[in-house]
Amino acid sequence: MPEERLQKILARAGIASRRKAEELMLAGRVTVNGAAVMEMGAKADAARDHIKVDGKLIRFPKQTVVIALNKPREVVTTVSDPEGRRTVMHVLGRAVKERVFPIGRLDYHSEGLLLLTNDGDLALRVMSPATHLEKTYVVKANGSLTEEQMEHFRNGVALYGKRTASAQIRPIRGGANPWYEVVITEGRQNQVRLMFRHLGRLVEKLRRVRIGPLTLGDLAPGEFRYLDEREAARLRRAVGLEAPRGRPHR
Repeated sequence: MPEERLQKILARAGIASRRKAEELMLAGRVTVNGAAVMEMGAKADAARDHIKVDGKLIRFPKQTVVIALNKPREVVTTVSDPEGRRTVMHVLGRAVKERVFPIGRLDYHSEGLLLLTNDGDLALRVMSPATHLEKTYVVKANGSLTEEQMEHFRNGVALYGKRTASAQIRPIRGGANPWYEVVITEGRQNQVRLMFRHLGRLVEKLRRVRIGPLTLGDLAPGEFRYLDEREAARLRRAVGLEAPRGRPHR
């Protein structure tokens, strides 16, 4: 097997996404043949070299899995949390035997559809703004937006000096605390909440109900399921990837 960038190998092994793999390398937690490797351009041969993370030899998953979870509120979208808060891994518990990690994140106070996988390439594609993968949310605000404000929302607002990509928004329930459906193709941290705040409204509740071709369906908060082969293939096609290595978990 030819040499590959170390980040790609770690992602393919299901250790983390390439971005997180770079963080592991910078922290000195990755070694190749006994030597710590911290250069982002470093390459290795997965078939020949001994690659370890935190002293443990990496192993490639026998099958690629993707899990759909309805993340409850007040749960952290990380594998571990230094503050000791409940994470999505606690929600999955021992029912999931594979070593998976979250694709992107939902903030602590948000809920809804979150994908987890052991495929770093898939995770990178789903999170990349370049794929233009749509994410749909239902949002409860503390007041109504005017037509002018919603048009501003659609055309993009300036967040920290950079304008957001074009988005979709439509009211789905009126009242003093109306609900909106929002569709974005980016994944900036707290993006939807910040876009509403930019327009003078606060988000009281936020739930993600769709990622690309996948919907939350009837999963209750805290429930999860494995994607079947057809669903996993649809997701891969949506982000421009070929068929997965190995058969998805049923």
